[in-house]
Amino acid sequence: MSVEWIAVVIVFFTVATVRWLGSRESKVVKAILNWFPAILFAYVIPAAFTHAFDLDLKQVTLHGLSKEWIIPFTILLVMTALPFRQLKIVGIRPIVVFVFGSLVIAVLPVLLVLVFGTIDSSNSSLFLDQSYWKGLVPIVGGWIGGSTSQLVLKEVIGTDEGLFLSILVLDNVLVNIWTILMFQLIKRSNKLNSFFNIKSRIDLIEDSLDANDKVLNPWQTLGIILSITAVVNLIITSFLAKVIVLSIGGLILGNVLRRWNAKFVLKLGGVAIVVIMAILGLKLDFSNFALPAVLVVLVVIWLILHYIFMMGAAVLLKLNLAWVPIASMANLGGISTAPAVTSAYRKELMPHAILLAILSMVTGTMWGLVTIYLFELLI
Repeated sequence: MSVEWIAVVIVFFTVATVRWLGSRESKVVKAILNWFPAILFAYVIPAAFTHAFDLDLKQVTLHGLSKEWIIPFTILLVMTALPFRQLKIVGIRPIVVFVFGSLVIAVLPVLLVLVFGTIDSSNSSLFLDQSYWKGLVPIVGGWIGGSTSQLVLKEVIGTDEGLFLSILVLDNVLVNIWTILMFQLIKRSNKLNSFFNIKSRIDLIEDSLDANDKVLNPWQTLGIILSITAVVNLIITSFLAKVIVLSIGGLILGNVLRRWNAKFVLKLGGVAIVVIMAILGLKLDFSNFALPAVLVVLVVIWLILHYIFMMGAAVLLKLNLAWVPIASMANLGGISTAPAVTSAYRKELMPHAILLAILSMVTGTMWGLVTIYLFELLI
């Protein structure tokens, strides 16, 4: 069997395994996935095969196919999932706090690298000269936009595979710890409101997140996505230009077509992300798995300051402080953990958390590009 077919078989096996794990109801499996999510299995399983059988699959055709077709296809899928007309049920102040949290995530790593460099010049050498800043950019995409943005930004700046895996592991551990903390803080939001003398209530606006029942069927939806992706690929050669065009096009498409099948594109996008991660895993070399301690410290400080700044913004706006953990988890945790954390405070707010998480998902790449621009100013 040629290496090309071996790569295809490994990717197929990985996707099937990850989907199987995700469907298990076993408490043991769920406990494992809470700390080592399926998306990370998708990256590690192919690497385990290449390591165990001493395979070199770094040059197979799948890598080019992923960058040229699968990633653009996935971006378009995800970007069609935000119906702007439903943002009214969130309210302007929570969105302001949420966007401010995203801004802090995008800008803080650059400022912290400057501060760390002032403390010790070797830190500047590590992050700028040795390019460890390229590990921080995918964190921005992963925190704000999720796996899709993380993968896009990795490709845009060319993050080393070993560094990327280490960043994925660090990111996963910190976000899981952060989720536990947000569960606790949202339960105490009423006490925090009293402490800061905030009397703002969360009044729900009657609206429905359910789209018109007569949505496009999956085949029609898939046909539109494939057609647009193909046209953009034929016209545009630059990867970054494709990302921008497909992001804008996705937003327009998802809002112009009222019968757009958002539920289907989100499900399909989840599968596509697993495929992308499995293909990336074919390049992974476990021998490169390591992170400097100073990078870990910087990321922890970055995460804590993100929350402190969001709290400050909410207090200044006299916003109910329950929105801070909701907005923070929408930024960092995404469409699965944001509503879960929100349910610990008020189940009726779960749709609002989902909307913020979708907003996060579709803006992650943009914020990551801001971070890249700021870092390039330093270099």
